[in-house]
Amino acid sequence: MLDPDVKALAEAKNFAVFTTLLSDGHPMAHVMWIGCDDDHLLINTEVHRAKFRNVERDPRVTVTIIDRDNPYRFAEVRGDVVDTVRGPEARSHIDALSQKYRGRPYDPEAIQTERVVLKIAPRRQLSRG
Repeated sequence: MLDPDVKALAEAKNFAVFTTLLSDGHPMAHVMWIGCDDDHLLINTEVHRAKFRNVERDPRVTVTIIDRDNPYRFAEVRGDVVDTVRGPEARSHIDALSQKYRGRPYDPEAIQTERVVLKIAPRRQLSRG
């Protein structure tokens, strides 16, 4: 279950830093849109992206969500990608995230391959501020 502070940050219009591990062990970080359900953080990406290949090989990730109004308020979640969702549900999810962050559906011409939702189960949750 997500900590209430973590969930509140993920539900708001805040950006997240999504960190995966490259094959040589070095971290790779991306600024991302973030969503959640009651138990998981949700990251939407495409199957051709390095971040997706990284989590297929090693599901350990870290997500840091930063409050857009107060950057001293943040949450860090260390966890594992425990499931992926593809197809119409992933496409619908990116539209919902785009609506949240941009106020409009996601541009279908921006999709290069297949959308996929990464479901991240927390192992450790920390919030500050």
